[in-house]
Amino acid sequence: MNRAVKTCIGVALTAVMLFPVYWMLNVSLTKDTDMRDDPPHLLPLDGTLEGYRAVLDQQLPYLGTSLFVGLGTVLLTLLLSAPAGFALAKLRPRGSGVLSFVLLVAQMIPGVIMAMGFYAIYLKLGVLNSVTGLIVADSTIAVPFGVLIFTAFMSGVPQELIAAARIDGASTLRTFWSVVLPVSRNAVVTVSLFAFLWAWSDFVFATTLDGGGDAQPITLGIYQYIGNNNQQWNAIMATAVVASIPATLLLIVAQRYVAAGVTAGAVKD
Repeated sequence: MNRAVKTCIGVALTAVMLFPVYWMLNVSLTKDTDMRDDPPHLLPLDGTLEGYRAVLDQQLPYLGTSLFVGLGTVLLTLLLSAPAGFALAKLRPRGSGVLSFVLLVAQMIPGVIMAMGFYAIYLKLGVLNSVTGLIVADSTIAVPFGVLIFTAFMSGVPQELIAAARIDGASTLRTFWSVVLPVSRNAVVTVSLFAFLWAWSDFVFATTLDGGGDAQPITLGIYQYIGNNNQQWNAIMATAVVASIPATLLLIVAQRYVAAGVTAGAVKD
């Protein structure tokens, strides 16, 4: 198979995978009166910006809440997973193998099951419908993944660096903060990106734990448009387009760091 054929197949497959994204953009520019036309409009030749006006008028608070929850989840995830990964990779406490297995199992638990457990706990603590509670819940998804990524990456940090730091009188905490963490930039970016994307796109925790709060994330903002007698599809798709922009930009900017961070520890010398 020559290169031209492979290129055509690759372009065709890419077009199929990206078609939902194009259709989302197309519908976001389509008028409500043209939404049920048969056949549907493949191009928004008589388009409208009503959906995007609705985003600016109604969805900015939801976007702000999602941004706050996403950044809070990233911060809490890094605070917990980076030291834990360092401990498993370099300090090797007793039971580290069992703990790594538990972290793997934790990622297999369905989110809806965890949401029900959090609901019962938050109800007793009085933290339902709070941004703080949502950050903690979202972090429980990201922390196990973060610990595994940090463990794999920090295992590849040369032991000579740590030995040199200890000879210079650095404590374990100082060695972690000043030596290991700076050289683990790829892992930090990878964990931060995935933690932010999980929090940004979360719906299960949001609708279960923050469905009636004053500050709700963008996933619930989109959900407000959907009802039996109220289906503003151009506003829904416009909100989805705007909500996907931060995630897209982050993936583009951090692509090479993510590739290095995810594959860390895959090959041993």
